[in-house]
Amino acid sequence: MTAHPRWPLRRLGYNYPNVKVRIRDRTGTMPSITRPAAPRSKALDLPPVFRAVTLREVGDAFKHARAHAAELGAGALVFVGRFDLAEFAVVLEPDEPLRTARRAFYAGMAALADSLATHAPPEKPITFIWPDAIQIDRGLIGGAQLAWSEGPEDEPPQWLVFGGMIRTVSMSDTEPGLKPLSTAIEEEGFDDVGATGLVESFARHLMVHTDAWQEFGFKEVAKSYLARLEPEKGIRRGIDENGDLLIRRTGKTDDERQRLIPALARPSWLDPETRGPK
Repeated sequence: MTAHPRWPLRRLGYNYPNVKVRIRDRTGTMPSITRPAAPRSKALDLPPVFRAVTLREVGDAFKHARAHAAELGAGALVFVGRFDLAEFAVVLEPDEPLRTARRAFYAGMAALADSLATHAPPEKPITFIWPDAIQIDRGLIGGAQLAWSEGPEDEPPQWLVFGGMIRTVSMSDTEPGLKPLSTAIEEEGFDDVGATGLVESFARHLMVHTDAWQEFGFKEVAKSYLARLEPEKGIRRGIDENGDLLIRRTGKTDDERQRLIPALARPSWLDPETRGPK
């Protein structure tokens, strides 16, 4: 993408970066929480509505963004400069009630998959395992998480944090191909995108999906997300207004429901010991 799409979603509150993203304090200096923890070899090239916050390799982007979301403000994108992972988290401030605002998770997932597809070999299958895992050619490559501020379901949250992680290089001693259930960008024939390029691409695709949400409704985001679920004969899928997955089987009149909140409580793709994709 050569052009930066405009930042939309007035009703979701993801725009107004000059109002909601606190860039400088009254003294004219950067608040300490946004100061990079280490020099960056290559600065992130992000659309103007985003502001990069770079952590050292030992940092945890999702944990940091969640802990400091209120201070960082909307549009802050926390990035960890790691060789083996593209790890980031972005702060959002929706105007929708929390009950429906969690659907931003699907926009983030769709944007992450599209950023992978931009750099993948032609026809390389990129699929989801609901709700949070991402596969390439049926090998797990990463996934996403969502956190939100505490508050009533019928009021807008103070913040949401969408975090993503993609394995760029396998650090396992196992030879490529011997772990068919996991993979890395390096093993799948991607162009030389690297973690920085992937995160930059994600930011631009996130703007595209939030723009579509504003212009055409959430159904456009749902369509993009659902298209990447493995097809299953005899079922139709949809996403409820609270983010739950709805499944209608042929010949049935009632929908089966898979609840989003419990599913997000423990990321299916994340190894808690290595703090990376399984």
